[in-house]
Amino acid sequence: MAQTPNENEALVRRLSNDINQFKTSHHLPDDLESMTGAISHLQKQAQEVMRQKPTWLSYFQGQMITKEDYDFISNFDQLNAEGRAKLLSDPNSRNQCAKTFLTLMAKVYKQQTLRYLLTLMDECLREDKSRVEIFNTYARMKKEQLWSYFFNMFANQDQFVVYQTSRIIAKLACWSVERMPASDLSYYLAWLKEQLKPQGNEYLQSVCRSLQMMLRIEQYREAFVAIDGIPSIMQVLNNASVGFQVQYQLTFCLWVLTFNTNIAAIMSKYTVIPRLAEILAESQKEKVTRMIVAFLRNLLEKPESDKVIRDNAMTMIACRLVKPLELLSNKKFDDDDINENIIFIKEKLEGNLADVTSFDEYAVEIRSGRLSWTPVHQSEKFWVENAAKLNETNFELLRMLLRLLEQSKEPLVLCVAAHDVGEYVRHYPHGKKAIDKLEGKVIIMRLLENPDSNVRYQGLLCVQKLMVHNWDYLGKQADASAGNNSNSTNNTLGQRPVESRA
Repeated sequence: MAQTPNENEALVRRLSNDINQFKTSHHLPDDLESMTGAISHLQKQAQEVMRQKPTWLSYFQGQMITKEDYDFISNFDQLNAEGRAKLLSDPNSRNQCAKTFLTLMAKVYKQQTLRYLLTLMDECLREDKSRVEIFNTYARMKKEQLWSYFFNMFANQDQFVVYQTSRIIAKLACWSVERMPASDLSYYLAWLKEQLKPQGNEYLQSVCRSLQMMLRIEQYREAFVAIDGIPSIMQVLNNASVGFQVQYQLTFCLWVLTFNTNIAAIMSKYTVIPRLAEILAESQKEKVTRMIVAFLRNLLEKPESDKVIRDNAMTMIACRLVKPLELLSNKKFDDDDINENIIFIKEKLEGNLADVTSFDEYAVEIRSGRLSWTPVHQSEKFWVENAAKLNETNFELLRMLLRLLEQSKEPLVLCVAAHDVGEYVRHYPHGKKAIDKLEGKVIIMRLLENPDSNVRYQGLLCVQKLMVHNWDYLGKQADASAGNNSNSTNNTLGQRPVESRA
């Protein structure tokens, strides 16, 4: 979906403090490496790598590379940025540049030299984004697949080589006038998604940077969502040990995704708002605050459905965002857009507050998946009035409760969900039948084996409510049956017996 001029202006305005010279998503995007001043592990290593120049002559003397490749790389390596620009203004040199880099990538096996070669290529591209076309033109001329040269590097045992290659791929994919072919795009995005691990990946910041670049392209956003990439982002953000830099980068990714109205419309199903509300309340970093409020504003502005916008507002209210926003509105930020976005969000939320019912708040809490002992759960009046509403939209909320009981690892969530299922059965006459239909009984019984004593206790109470509900039903059936038998007997006694005939 094409972006409107207003959206492009918004992108420019809100990224002014993040990127030196931001260009709208239908133009060639800038490199994001200088946007925060943060130096990633990969960049630190790259600085060390560039201090150790290879002896290119030895590769030529060992007949590992041709004279043409040796002449080019030895000359290119010793030039400064201005000298490289002059060299690559010649069409023949541009062709030789692509040939030499791609040939050496395939032939060099010494890890230190390969590290240097890839870092030099990355530097070459950063000096002038248009140089990505040098490699595209060469691949077309040779009738070869450019991406295979780089994807092959993912099998390398040296992690620096792998992630430096990924950084180059992102530049080639984003800065080229041609978009990455669908099959190659799916492969690369799936690889990036796989690297999004909250722990154990020291190159996580570099992965996030590549993803930030990719998701600024509309076509790439849709492809990332299609491979279910948002849950992978949330897997990292949900980890409390993740630093503010990664929080900023991944919130940036979520933010640019919401400029697609279709993606903005489904964002709430990934329970993004509750987690970002927590980060907003805890973070002391202005750039993290800036990204979160920009993201929240998009959720209240970009979806085309008024219902989706209202549901997003309700979720923000349920996540108790009003008070933190009130505090932030009294704070002075270097970026005026932060205050502007906070005011916009506050007005939207306050406009919905008057219409909020206790069941609205309850439904939002269930959808968020973050249950706690809020008053409605233990209110007899609430359950009497609202138990049957869990059946609406094909038992949507009841299904969510059972899914939480099946999938959640949080004892508090399990306790509250088990309690709510029990109250539903207690107050809705056909509750047990609905639970049986949704195969919830097995899920509930598993709670009795949970290692947490509170979960076992709530699970037992829930099972008892299921059984008592059944006994009440049987008791009523027995009373009805007894009444029928009594009436039948009385009728018989009041009738004259019929004589039998021989």
